[in-house]
This record gives sequence, structure tokens and C-alpha cells, in this order.
Amino acid sequence: MRHNFMMRRHALTALFLLGGAVTANFAAAAAAAAVAAAEQSHRAQVGGVDLVTYRTDVKDVVVILGSLPAGDAMAESGNIAIPTLTGMMLDRGTKTLDKFAIAEKLDDVGAEIAFNIGTQSLEIRAKCLKKDLPLVIGLIAEELRAPALQLQEFNKAKQQFIGALEASAQNTEERAQEAFGRAIFPEHHPNHPHAVGEYEAAAKVATLDELKAFHAKYYGPAHMTLVVVGDVTAPDTEAVIGKAFAGWTGGRDYVRPAAPAVLAAAREISVPLADKPSVSVIIGQPTGLRYKDPDSLALHVGTAILGSGFTGRLMGIVRDREGLTYNIGAAVSEDSIVDGSWDISASFAPALLQKGIASTRRELERWWKDGVTEQELAARKQGLIGGYLVGLSTTAGLAGTILTDLQRGYEVSRVAEYPAAVKALTRDEVNNAIKKHLNPSVMVTVEAGSVAAAQALPK
Repeated sequence: MRHNFMMRRHALTALFLLGGAVTANFAAAAAAAAVAAAEQSHRAQVGGVDLVTYRTDVKDVVVILGSLPAGDAMAESGNIAIPTLTGMMLDRGTKTLDKFAIAEKLDDVGAEIAFNIGTQSLEIRAKCLKKDLPLVIGLIAEELRAPALQLQEFNKAKQQFIGALEASAQNTEERAQEAFGRAIFPEHHPNHPHAVGEYEAAAKVATLDELKAFHAKYYGPAHMTLVVVGDVTAPDTEAVIGKAFAGWTGGRDYVRPAAPAVLAAAREISVPLADKPSVSVIIGQPTGLRYKDPDSLALHVGTAILGSGFTGRLMGIVRDREGLTYNIGAAVSEDSIVDGSWDISASFAPALLQKGIASTRRELERWWKDGVTEQELAARKQGLIGGYLVGLSTTAGLAGTILTDLQRGYEVSRVAEYPAAVKALTRDEVNNAIKKHLNPSVMVTVEAGSVAAAQALPK
């Protein structure tokens, strides 16, 4: 479960120019992009932080993205609300600045800082002008290292969290995702989500002492990553980071299960929610794969052919041809750090639910049995590469891609290597990955909304 409460171009020129010519002069353009990546990026350990600096030609603008292992999975056997509550306290004042002073400093220079708690990570996002980088990095460091953690703000954060949980309890999509994750991942797997009711109960009894202990244990530079992209140089950025984080210690690694999740038998789960105009449906299973594993990229590309956007099979048939839904797609997710999941997600009107599920299953079975065609693969490769290059055309998009690649275990050079990896995939590799790692006969089906109760939620 993801909790987001705190909301405070030139990139790889040679690679971007490739977008209009995916097949023409591909090797030369990719090689030029790799050289550009090497020249424009620098990676170093600074103040204990894994820092990547990437220079672009966008004048004055700087984007900062980062992560450290302090997400929901780090609650372990303790109070499961504490990781989120800790993240919520970061922008509510430090030991030397109250929250109003922090907001004023950011507003005065038009800068932004935001924190978000995910499954395994505390995520850091910031944007500023080049001249204000020392200020913004200094504020990020102070908020991470020395939050005020005052009781009055803690109580406010608890109420805000509980209110958000109460709203999510009636959201069909979120409840379907919760039930699906609990069904396909074992209890101690980091991708196994806690139930919304469990979060609410935990938030009500959470204490400030628990929060302080969690912060002391998990917040530190040991496994923290920062990506700074824009009008920057490596020496200047490293000096700023080194000064801001000097003397900070601690931090823990991500939670990594001893073995990947395995699903043995099909299950059908209903999550009744009264008076909902649509039913959220998820059909899927664990993949047993991390993104960097063999077959993973092939499975991602094959899945995109089935259900990515308006050109996917599911949209073209279940939505456009048969008119059974406005929203349907397939994806592989939560696989950057540990093994992830594969699913089809859709929304159906209650009167069309059974017909919609039957149509979805028919297309799933056909895709799994017959695989993808050469024509589909060629078209999807071009679309994926083009979309990827467009994403790299913004400073934020480039920074996000680099951070994700680092979390997946790649070097910065992966930014330039991805298009070639996609282009090299064969139809046999894609179809073999689909058959090897998926099995429709053992998939879990979840329905959340105005449906009858069929089975209790898994613990």
C-alpha cells in the first residue's frame, strides 16, 4: 500500500533523436547515446550516500530524486503504521526550523520538496533552481536527519492518516489491490500488504516513542540513493551533498525474501462494497521474477502487447469491440527490488461483470496459448522505445528512470542500453517467457464493489 501525504531537457540527446528512427541507424545512435551517458553522468559515494549526478543542457533547473529503505515493509513485527507516520512527520518541522519556516524558505525561491512512503522505500522528490541547490539539499538533509517529532504534530498526522484510510476503505480499486496482494504473496513477503483495517487499528495506538525508535533504526545513508539531474556539475554537487550529510550514519538494507512467491492453486475472492457503480476486477499471480532476472524484460514486453494502453489487445477487444468496459489493462509490477506480480485489472458495471470477466479470460487464454505475433512485437517494440525516449526528454523523467534503474541493480549506463535490449528481443523469447512464468489456471481473481461475499479475505 502506498501512502502519499506530503506534497510541498536536454537529456541523452543522441538517444532522443533516435525516437524518429528506431530501426534506421539504430546501432550508431545507441552507441552515441552510451557515450553521452558516460560523459554526462558521475556516480560516487558521498557522505555515505550513493550519489548520481547527471548534467543536462536545461539551464538553471535541477531535479532531485532519492530513496532509502524506510517503507511499509520495514515495520517487521512492530506497529505497521509507524513507517508511514514517520514519513509524514518529516516536513512538519526540524529541531532548528518549524514547518512554517521551512515552507517560507521554499516558497521564497520557488522550490519544492516532497516525501512519499512506498512498499519498501521512503521516496524523496525535489525541484529547484541551480543557485538554490545548497538550500534545498540542506533542508532535505535536516528533515531526514533531525525532524522535530513533536507530539502535537504526531497526533495531527495520526488523524490525517486515519482519515485517508477510512476513505480508501471504500475505494474499489484500492480494496481489490489489497486483496490481490494478500492472496498472491505470503505473509512475510515485502509485497504482502496489510489490510486497511489493520493500518487503521495500528495508527490509533501508535506512539511517538515507537516512531522515534523507527527513525533511529532505519533512517541513515547506508542504503540511500540520490539522483541529481539538470544544470549541475559533479564536483559542486558532491561538495553540497558532502557538507549536508557529513557525520550521518546508520540505515538498513531492503527486505529481500529467501525465496520468490509461488501460487499453487486458483482462488476467487469477493470484496463486497455497497452502492458502487462499478466493480474493480484483478486477475493475476506472482511472477517469481525481479526486473533484472532473465525472461523479465520479455515478459514485460509481452504483457504490454496484451494490455498496455489503447493499442493493447484487451482495450481493442474487451473495450472497443465488445463495449464491456472503459478501463482494462495488464502490467508487471513491484519487481524492482524483489519478485513482483502480474495482473490484468479492469472495471465493469455490475450488470456486465460476468460477461466482462468471461471476455477477459478468453483473451488471456488466447494470448497465453498462442503467444504474440511478429507484427505485434515489432509494433510494440517501436512504441515502447519511442515512449521511453519521450520520457527521457524531461529532467524529471530522466531522473526517475535513473533512480529506477539503480533500484533494479543496473548501472547508469542502462539508460542508454534499454532501447537496444528491447529491440533485440525475439518472438520466441517473449512467448517462452509468457508460458514459463504465467499460468491462467492458477491465477487469483478478485472482485471488489457491489458483489456478493464469496470468500473471506486472506490473512
